[in-house]
Amino acid sequence: MTRISLSFICFFLLLAFSCKQQDKKKFQIERSKELAIKNKVHNQLMDIEKEQGWRLLFDGETLNGWHLFNNPDSTRYSAWEVKDGSIYCNATDESMVFGDLVTDTEFENYELTFEWQMGLRGNGGVFINVQESPEFRATYETGPEYQLLDPEHMDTATPLKRPGCLWGLFPQLNTVEANPNGQWNTAKVIQQDGNIKFYLNGVLTAQADLNSPEWANTVAASNFKDRPAFGKATKGKIALQNWYFESWFRDMKIREL
Repeated sequence: MTRISLSFICFFLLLAFSCKQQDKKKFQIERSKELAIKNKVHNQLMDIEKEQGWRLLFDGETLNGWHLFNNPDSTRYSAWEVKDGSIYCNATDESMVFGDLVTDTEFENYELTFEWQMGLRGNGGVFINVQESPEFRATYETGPEYQLLDPEHMDTATPLKRPGCLWGLFPQLNTVEANPNGQWNTAKVIQQDGNIKFYLNGVLTAQADLNSPEWANTVAASNFKDRPAFGKATKGKIALQNWYFESWFRDMKIREL
């Protein structure tokens, strides 16, 4: 065997060993991610999150801290329940009491994060700065909406109704799709001194200043023009919409800014 042949064989063996090691490392990384996702604990806070001021809006077991809009102590017979560690809206059961689910507490400057799913071709929303009073019949009369939408819903093609946008007011700031039916999405809402930002799956989808002339002009030119209290408050309750479609929420946490 020549020296050149021997060198070639050594090079080939070294290359094969290197590829095998890379494949093994890639498998270990992918397996670690898979196990991390599978074993992720939901509806709980880590110690570092507690130190950062986070608190849960949903404990994973009860609807404590929530009630139906303008109907306190009403969740027992409502479409809302806790199912498999999620806040679940059984909106297809017409025997249940209809209504949006709202927090007992008002919030002003905060960061809110949660995971969500909609039923197939489902449509829903999360409202912020909701004013709860007998003079208002629904949460959308006062609260701007973070749009929740399954990709198969026809509104996906409508700019002002796409997931993560400020419903009916602004199109997505950056284009992003919601995950397919059966997969969880992540959402984030930040509000500080009337400035709000919406994120969907890590992408900034909406931004607005509720105290600005642009906001007032946009509202005046929208379907909310006949709702005098809409989008005026920079403090209020958070609401989950019951809109005829099944929906799921988990890992809902908030911290004041």
